[in-house]
Amino acid sequence: MTRVDFYVVADESPDARLQVAARLAEKAHRQGHALFINTCSESEAAALDELLWTFRSGSFIPHDPISENPKGSVVLGWGQEPEGHDDVLINLALTPPAFFSRFQRVAEVVTQEATALEAMRDAWRFYKDRGYPLQKHDL
Repeated sequence: MTRVDFYVVADESPDARLQVAARLAEKAHRQGHALFINTCSESEAAALDELLWTFRSGSFIPHDPISENPKGSVVLGWGQEPEGHDDVLINLALTPPAFFSRFQRVAEVVTQEATALEAMRDAWRFYKDRGYPLQKHDL
């Protein structure tokens, strides 16, 4: 069964979600996991694409937008069905994607921005009502 982890950040800026996603992606990639990162939009995927190159000196996370390489080890999408991915999903969309249950683990990033916080509360209830194991991590 898919395990769902909520990473709660004390910041309310939209950039905080991307920073946490980059840190999670780096850690998971270093541990040998394949990742699909589901963003809210193509523009958010482009911002994350740039951030993955620059968020920390000495860090390198090979990644591709889904439009360029849908089967890469780290793929950035914005709602598309992932091809060949079922290991780790980092979900930056404000609702659980229809394909979440095919993954071993789902990481949801929560900031204190009012709309995002309410959406993540709804997501927590969604997963809990369906019996998925949940964990909360305060960052």
